Amino acid sequence: MAATPPRTPTSDQMALIHQSRLMYFRHMGSQSSDAAAAPPEFVRLAAHPLRWRLLTELGDGDLRVRELVERVGEPQNLVSYHLRLLRGGGLVTARRSSFDGRDSYYRLDLERCAESLTASGAALHPALRQTPSPPGRPVVYSRTRRVAVLFVCTGNSARSPIAAALLHHHTAGRVTAASAGTSPKPQVHPHAVRVLRESFGIDLSGRRTQHVDDLVGRRFDHVITLCDKAREVCPGFGSRQVHWSMADPGAGDTGQAGYAAFQHTAADIDTRIRYLMPVLNTPETVARSEP
Repeated sequence: MAATPPRTPTSDQMALIHQSRLMYFRHMGSQSSDAAAAPPEFVRLAAHPLRWRLLTELGDGDLRVRELVERVGEPQNLVSYHLRLLRGGGLVTARRSSFDGRDSYYRLDLERCAESLTASGAALHPALRQTPSPPGRPVVYSRTRRVAVLFVCTGNSARSPIAAALLHHHTAGRVTAASAGTSPKPQVHPHAVRVLRESFGIDLSGRRTQHVDDLVGRRFDHVITLCDKAREVCPGFGSRQVHWSMADPGAGDTGQAGYAAFQHTAADIDTRIRYLMPVLNTPETVARSEP
C-alpha cells in the first residue's frame, strides 16, 4: 500500500503557526526582560514610604520600636512588620537592650546601605559602578568656637573613652570630644588603652575617668550615649542627644578572648565616628553650634 504524502499546510494554517511562534517567543522574551528589569533589593525595600521613614529615623541613632512608633505615627504591628523586612534585607540590625531585656534597639547598618546603594547604581548602568568612599570630610566649624561632643557610657572605662579618642583623632583635635560615665570605674580598661594604641596609634594611658555630673553646666552640641543603662539616667545638656546601643566589651573575659571583644567594639565605634563626621559638617549643625 502506497504511503500517503504529507499534507501541505494551507496559507491560513501557515499564518496561524507563524503567529503562535511569535507569541511564544514574545512571551519568553518578556520573561527575560522582566527579570532584567526587576529593581535591586535595596530599591524595593527603601522605596516603600514607611520603610524609608524608618530608615531615615534610624539614621539619627538607635531606637526602640515604641520610639519609632511615636516618630512615624503608625501602629506598632505595622512598624514591626516593616522592621522585619528591613532586617531580612540586611539594612537594619537589632540588639537586645542591656537595660530592659524585653526591649530591643534597632540600628541602621550604614556600611551595608552604602554598599547596596552602590550596587543599585551599577544595576541601572555600568558607568554608575563606583566604589563607595568612606565618609569623613573635613569638618567645618564655627568661627567662634569648636563643636563639642560628649560620649557617655556607664563605667567610662571602655566605650565612651574609645569614642572620644577616635573623634579627637579623626578630626585632628578640631572637635572638642569628651567622655564620662554615669557610674565611672576607677580607671580606663587596659584593653581599651591597648586597642587604641595598637589599632589607631592613640595613646590613652594615664587618662582618668570622670562622672557625667561633673560636666553639668558645660555646653555640648551633641551628647551620644553608648550604653542602654546610661541612656536612661544621663542628664540633659540641652543639646542634640542620640544613642548608639553597644555591648560593654569589658563585661566578659579579661584574657585574649576579651581583647578580641575590644577590637570588635573599637572597629564598630570607628565606623560610627566616620559616619558622624559629615553630620558635624552640615550647615545646620554649625548654625546650632554658634553661641
